[in-house]
Amino acid sequence: MNFVEELRWRGLLHDMTPGIEELLLNEKVKGYIGFDPTAESLTIGNMVTVMLLRHFQRAGHVPVALVGGATGMVGDPSGKKSERKLLDEATLNRNIAKTRQQLAKFLDFEASENPAQLVNNYDWFSNMGVLDFLRDIGKHLTVNYMMAKDSVKTRLKTGISFTEFSYQLIQGYDFVHLNQQHGCKLQMGGSDQWGNITAGTELLRRMHGKEAYAITCPLLTKEDGTKFGKSEAGNIWLDPTMTSPYQFYQFWINATDADAKKYIRIFTFLDKDTIEALEAEHAQAPHRNLLQKRVAAEITHLIHGQEALDLAIEASQILFGKGTKDTLLKMSKNDILDVFSGVPQFTVSRANIASNIPILDFLATNTTIYASKGEARRALKGGAVRINKEVIKDLNYTINTKDLLNEDFVIVQKGKRKYNLVKLI
Repeated sequence: MNFVEELRWRGLLHDMTPGIEELLLNEKVKGYIGFDPTAESLTIGNMVTVMLLRHFQRAGHVPVALVGGATGMVGDPSGKKSERKLLDEATLNRNIAKTRQQLAKFLDFEASENPAQLVNNYDWFSNMGVLDFLRDIGKHLTVNYMMAKDSVKTRLKTGISFTEFSYQLIQGYDFVHLNQQHGCKLQMGGSDQWGNITAGTELLRRMHGKEAYAITCPLLTKEDGTKFGKSEAGNIWLDPTMTSPYQFYQFWINATDADAKKYIRIFTFLDKDTIEALEAEHAQAPHRNLLQKRVAAEITHLIHGQEALDLAIEASQILFGKGTKDTLLKMSKNDILDVFSGVPQFTVSRANIASNIPILDFLATNTTIYASKGEARRALKGGAVRINKEVIKDLNYTINTKDLLNEDFVIVQKGKRKYNLVKLI
């Protein structure tokens, strides 16, 4: 597999330094990407560069994931309008452990020939004194060189601290250390990292006379120009406790056709022929959303597994009159709130539920799905009322704790697609 060609047809190649393509074709190369551990989880935005490492390993090279235990304490000014909040060591270590778990979904750390490696730059910076840093590293790059970087120039008007100004020097030394101690010849990252990456190649050249290389991928935006990786609810995280598998699946399902064409190349391992066949099939019947469904299935399976994917697909059909009570019983509280976020919602006290609420009172008083007891009575007789997806015809039925989903919810359904969500307080 030709790594650079793979990136090209997938739309993952933005820029590269001369000579790297030939080097990759002639020898096994060790290359790295840095990951910022200042959040509890990676986001789908991080997945773009993670996919670089995965394709790198698939091409027979050795991927190195660097987590910034040290740089995370400083903060990268790239793309930032203001100084970031600095985190303590304990928080960073907890985030690093979670990052390692998530990277393992993409990278094979146990491979027999080219296993992925994880390194933490805190290991080589923690015992380095400030005088050593200034004398042995800082003297090799001029202030003029550092100020010419876009990440610095864009912050000069609003102000940049020496802490963030020094970030490119610290990241640059990462490349030097990994080259000298681990044999890394290549650093990769997003196109916004080009300045920091080339600072590393320059620092390595000046300190040791060594040639080093860089590859960057494009920064993704959605078709409407908004930032990729965010929804109305905020970031799309890889951690299922922060973004439920249902929400995660829905993000990809709701992609436009233009975005889905990008996503299926960037975020799946499907080959070119398969993708082009899917695109042709999609073009014949765009309303079937074949691209979106395949993208959503491939990525949700990769991140959350088959069971979570199956439940996300089942849950996504509920509002269209499909699904069963068994589906509802498998859903978490967050899943239920996510699926029914757009339907009318009502509350009822736990005490009232415990004391039994006659079905007619419940339908006409605790929801707005029926305007009166008379209308509710007729609907019950006609089999048009469903509680938690089960048809109720008994006029003497009572709503109580047996009807609770996750001890907190009752789903009321009128016909196929009209719902109310009742929550306990």
